[in-house]
Amino acid sequence: MYRGAVAEINLHAIASNLQIVKKLVKNRPVIAVVKADAYGHGAIEVSKKLYQQGVSYLAVAFTSEAIKLREAGISAPILVLFDKGEVEQFFDFGLTPVIFSLKSAVSFSRIAKKRGIIMKVHAKVDTGMGRMGLSGMNVINDVVKISKMDNLELVGLMSHFSEADLFDRSYAELQLKRFLDMRRKISEILKRRIFSHLANSAAVLSFQDGYLDAVRPGLMLYGHLPFSRFDSDVPLLARENNQMYSLIPSMRVTSGVLCTKTMPSGSPISYGRTFITKRKSRIGVIPLGYADGYSRSLSNNAEVLVRGRRAPVVGRICMDLTMVDLTDVKGARENDEVVIMGTQGKESITAYELAVKAGTIPYEILTSLGNRSRKIYVG
Repeated sequence: MYRGAVAEINLHAIASNLQIVKKLVKNRPVIAVVKADAYGHGAIEVSKKLYQQGVSYLAVAFTSEAIKLREAGISAPILVLFDKGEVEQFFDFGLTPVIFSLKSAVSFSRIAKKRGIIMKVHAKVDTGMGRMGLSGMNVINDVVKISKMDNLELVGLMSHFSEADLFDRSYAELQLKRFLDMRRKISEILKRRIFSHLANSAAVLSFQDGYLDAVRPGLMLYGHLPFSRFDSDVPLLARENNQMYSLIPSMRVTSGVLCTKTMPSGSPISYGRTFITKRKSRIGVIPLGYADGYSRSLSNNAEVLVRGRRAPVVGRICMDLTMVDLTDVKGARENDEVVIMGTQGKESITAYELAVKAGTIPYEILTSLGNRSRKIYVG
């Protein structure tokens, strides 16, 4: 039996989710975020599908991710969000850098001049994320300096929301105000309007003022809401406009029952005896553990689906194995499909459910399970 899990990736669902983005933003350009192996979904296949569906850019974190896409034959414009290391690679593979320091801008300018080409760049300003981006009293002048460097063409200006996923939108509004003030002053000096983008998935869904010239969705392309709490109080634009947009989760993660064992009442299960049977129990073993991205924090704290019914995880999750209680799953046996995340019959386990139980966010669940699973693609 194959160890770990199989991630079934539905490319049709990703295409459908992209269409929802386009409807919400009224066909503004979409910069599709496919970093971290497309959030665990497989960057090559996902990028091919998204580009086929008309996204304007693909966005990755580092050049290594972009190079894999180029080597797979993907010709889409690729925006590299963070990397400044191997500057030559941007030229060799036709990548678009995001500039967040004058030092890196000088490097790009020098090499572009040496090669006799014009390098198109985006500049990133820090409006309150406190992570990366031009900042401080000289931020306006720094962007202008970059725009005037030899052989560089400033084609984009960007920043990043830190709290667009919260019901209280006051800080997001402050960030937007700072960004618009910067853009206005830069545009006045350069005497031209700069293509600008700021909105992540949360802003696409809840903050129309942040759309600007393009949007950068990530999580919602893969069928999940980015909000830390989702109830009737979350101001989704789709709800405000009386439109029902249903994002489709595009990853289904499965494994199988490796073996089963009937245990008498009072039997300890797994390391540390954190679970002791209270009745005669049928315990199933799954060839999946924390080495495969199934968090140890889900020990005694999660469920899986077997034969359309929920079966609780019992005992500590091991490096390679997880135990589940199959006592109430009629007819369960070895080699049965086990759904870790996704739908089976009328039951579903979502990334959000696993995230809450693991004390994390859906992003981590998707990347952990997706990046360590064998992938198959449908749609």
